[in-house]
Amino acid sequence: MGLFSIYVPTHVYFGEGRLQRDLPDLIRKYDAQRILIVTDAGLMRVGIVPPIVELLEKQGMVVHVFGEVEPDPSVDTVHRVADVFRQARGELLLAIGGGSSIDTAKGARVILGHGGHIRDYAGIHAKPIKAPVSIPLIAIPTTAGTGSEVTFFGVYSDWENNVKVTVTSPFVAPDVALVDPSTTYSLPAKVTASTGIDVLAHAVEAFVSRAASHFSDTVALRAMALVEGNLRAAVTDGANREARNRMAEASLLAGIAFNHAFLGLTHAVAAAVSGHAHVPHGVAIGLLLPHVMQFNLGASPDKFRQIANAMAGSWDCTPEDAVLMVNTLTRDIGLPQTLREVGVTESMLEGIARQSLTSVQLRFNPKNATEQDIFKLVTAIY
Repeated sequence: MGLFSIYVPTHVYFGEGRLQRDLPDLIRKYDAQRILIVTDAGLMRVGIVPPIVELLEKQGMVVHVFGEVEPDPSVDTVHRVADVFRQARGELLLAIGGGSSIDTAKGARVILGHGGHIRDYAGIHAKPIKAPVSIPLIAIPTTAGTGSEVTFFGVYSDWENNVKVTVTSPFVAPDVALVDPSTTYSLPAKVTASTGIDVLAHAVEAFVSRAASHFSDTVALRAMALVEGNLRAAVTDGANREARNRMAEASLLAGIAFNHAFLGLTHAVAAAVSGHAHVPHGVAIGLLLPHVMQFNLGASPDKFRQIANAMAGSWDCTPEDAVLMVNTLTRDIGLPQTLREVGVTESMLEGIARQSLTSVQLRFNPKNATEQDIFKLVTAIY
């Protein structure tokens, strides 16, 4: 009773304006001069990455940019980044972007330090990552979002096998997370919505997880309250600095929560949905979260009552209110409500249910789910 362990290996620097002020000094701490920035083409276009390149070059650093990370990055992209780092004789990885860019840099660092293929480190029979890699990794998140800047996980699309693979180890986490909410101010409404609902799912699933602790519960509840209080405003008014700052905080806290408590059925099924139909991760999460909460309701009624209370800022909610509030939130921020809307076909449903069972996240879900249970769930959403 009450036993838990806390390990947060990433040094977090949080606050508006910290990027310009602190990044060069943070890099100098690692005595690094040759930097590889890992990012996506969108951030190059909207002008977030070029000023960072200029900032570092003015400090005498040699900066290379890999700007081709795609949404739900492939295992091939991970290896391309590792190759570019070697060719550039890099000394430090700087990931700028959402979970896709940060996870790609995490995976590349594993390959650079331990060799092999990234698939070797994923799945039930994964090769363990027994030691940290000496290459420093600094993560600058530009979404409020995945929490990847502090998590022990990297998620990759294996399109050859139509699955997503997850690499898990404390040694995967970045050394430094520089969380400057101003980098999220230009995020489009649709991306704000889909990444924001992922934050809520991280917090909810960590909170009801079989591995939850008093520590993870505390940070998860805080994250839920922040999402309910700020996600709508961040979606409808991207210039709302208060909402953007609080969502960045929520993402960070939810990431820390699920580092320690893991996730559940929502993420297990979402990975299968994305693998079969190339649905963006956050969109799949938004579709599934209220339905999975309804499925889990009877297994943890008191926990769901606490979720509703945290989101409502009240003390007299029912467990069912939690499901209703999350369902209302997904509608308010304009997320799709059916699988067919996002390109899932009826013929995919059996494969999605079957693939979901391979996820290690299922062992932490508060209620056991069979293939038939999952098939019924996705059929109801179809």
